Amino acid sequence: MGYSSLTSLLLSIVCLYCYIMLMSEALRIRSGSFGRVALLDMDRNLVRHAHPHCHVLLKVDGADTQFLVGETVAHLTDESAVLVNAWTPHAYVHKPDQPRCLILALYIEPIWLAEFRKNWASSGDTGFFASATGAITLNIRKLSMALATSMIHAPTDVVEHEKLLGDLMIAVIERFTEWRSVGAGLREASRVQSVDWRVRKAIAMIRREPGEVDNIERLAAEAGMSRANFFRVFEASTGVSPRVFLNVVRLEQAIFGTVNGDMSFGQMSDKLGFSTQAHFTRFFRDHAGVAPSQFRSIARIGDIGEAFHL
Repeated sequence: MGYSSLTSLLLSIVCLYCYIMLMSEALRIRSGSFGRVALLDMDRNLVRHAHPHCHVLLKVDGADTQFLVGETVAHLTDESAVLVNAWTPHAYVHKPDQPRCLILALYIEPIWLAEFRKNWASSGDTGFFASATGAITLNIRKLSMALATSMIHAPTDVVEHEKLLGDLMIAVIERFTEWRSVGAGLREASRVQSVDWRVRKAIAMIRREPGEVDNIERLAAEAGMSRANFFRVFEASTGVSPRVFLNVVRLEQAIFGTVNGDMSFGQMSDKLGFSTQAHFTRFFRDHAGVAPSQFRSIARIGDIGEAFHL
């Protein structure tokens, strides 16, 4: 990218940031076979949660900020990205007196990455990124700004969005992983095979009927274990608590239905086991950073009718 192109891109970002000051929360959301990409104006907390994807956070503009990834404070700045492995609990605590931060959040499907290199399917492994943060290259910075700008100013150019996302993820993986030595899903396969059979039974129930899991004690009973032992064995097998796992499945099914379906949010709330629609809305906002109604309307700007999968 030449000097004039970079100058134009920076001017676009300035215009973009002025545009955001009139709005709040999510600016653009794109979903597809790659997973999803969200351009977020972060002005609220996100509770401790996880995703079944590798998750990359890049600052586009605004103030520096930080996330808690596992037990590590990971700083998000112009020079550093936050890198979250699949199923790793993380949270965002917004300081009320802190200026806003415009963030490009990537939630990337392992199957899509495997189209670039087969062993990148291991991006679904808990150890894909060695560190929760790392110094970005100028190329990563340029690509993240280009993607954010295109999503705002050309929201229907989905081909360009996916091309930029592919280039960006290649640059991120080559920068932050030992991708040449990563086994083609071998570590993840080993982890799955080592999951206690009683935990597998509980996981099957969660995936099949998340709305029927009204309390964790029921899961423990179905697994034939005491509550304390169930929690210990479940976390040892999966890396997360039963509650976090249940919330991951609930959130991903809620997002899938919000983007790809026409079910009312009241119906979705009932299906996923929330006592009221207000509780569902608060859960969605606390995990995704935006209410489901806004998520649906923004995700359908330039909709390509393509679904992502758990």
